This record gives sequence, structure tokens and C-alpha cells, in this order.
Amino acid sequence: YYLSHTVDMMAVDTFVAKVNADRAPDARLLPTALYALAIARALKTFPEFNGHFADGTFLASTAVHLGIATHLRSGGLVAPALFDVEASDPDRVMRELRDLVTRVRAGRYRARELSSGTITMTSLGDRGVDVLYGVIYPPQVAIVGIGKPRLLPWVEKGKITARKIANITLAADHRVSDGHRGALFLRKIDDYLQTPEKL
Repeated sequence: YYLSHTVDMMAVDTFVAKVNADRAPDARLLPTALYALAIARALKTFPEFNGHFADGTFLASTAVHLGIATHLRSGGLVAPALFDVEASDPDRVMRELRDLVTRVRAGRYRARELSSGTITMTSLGDRGVDVLYGVIYPPQVAIVGIGKPRLLPWVEKGKITARKIANITLAADHRVSDGHRGALFLRKIDDYLQTPEKL
């Protein structure tokens, strides 16, 4: 099944701008690191989206090994994992993400990185895509998609303001979860993105 949730990204935008104000370009934080952490934190409450389904049984994972959908320069797509994201922080996630993407695009990823993911995150925001619905990578049971944040009209406290808005989607396996839990999972990710300084 597939779900979509619209998220106000202004808190993320403001936090990233503040953190990066005095940093060199190669040390800057990207929103992607905060998305990864928000997903990992939300999975503590909704573990049925994190793990593998095999031989008719779902085995939840206590660790979040987040697959990062990455386009290969030679064509195709892989989703190598960032390990133990639930125990990480924004700067560590950013360092590991930079390293992973650099190695993947050079064809130097490890077999374990491709086989150990417990859930995947995908984004085509840099291609200008507003909403994307990912395809679950078996034996995983869920994939979260992040659309491009855009400045749009937003009603807040009865007034229309301009806010950075993005669509977050979930594709999940109905054998393990249902739409009710999926909706709550997306809302939980949203909650974490409203307080990025706590991630």
C-alpha cells in the first residue's frame, strides 16, 4: 500500500542554515541526514517497518540499517545501507553518507552494504520531483520517499504564509503492517522533523 503526507520543512531549513553558517562546504550538513535520523527515530515506535520478510515470517530488526537509493553513473540504482542510524547523530550520518555515495558512484561499495538494509529511503528532490512512490526492496518491507521541498502557500493559525513544504511517502508491505500504522509512522517522522535540533 502507498501513503503520502505533506510536511512543513521550515524547521529543517532553518536548522541546516544555522548549523552551516560557519562551516566549510565539505563539512556542511544536508537535510538528507536529518531525514535519515527522523526515520530511524520513528522506527523505535513503529518497528514493523524495519526488518525482513522471508519464508512467510517477518523478523524485525533492532538496528536501523537505512538503505540509501543511489543512482549509478553507469546507469541503474542501488540502495547500500548506512549502519546503525538509530545510534547516530547528524554529523556522523552526514560523514557516512558522503563516504557511501562517493564509494558507490566509484563502484566501490561492499556486498554487506547491499544486503543488510532493513528499510530504504529514496529521494529525487534534486531532480525536481514533488512526490515519489518507491518500490520496496525485498526482503525489506518498507521504503520512504522524500519529495523536493518547495516554497508554497501554507495555512498556519488561520493565516496564509509562505513555507517550505515537502511530500513524504511510504510504500509498505501489507503482510506486515497496515495503512493506519503507516499513517502514524509518517506523522511520527513529521514530528521529529519539526524539532531537528533534538535529532
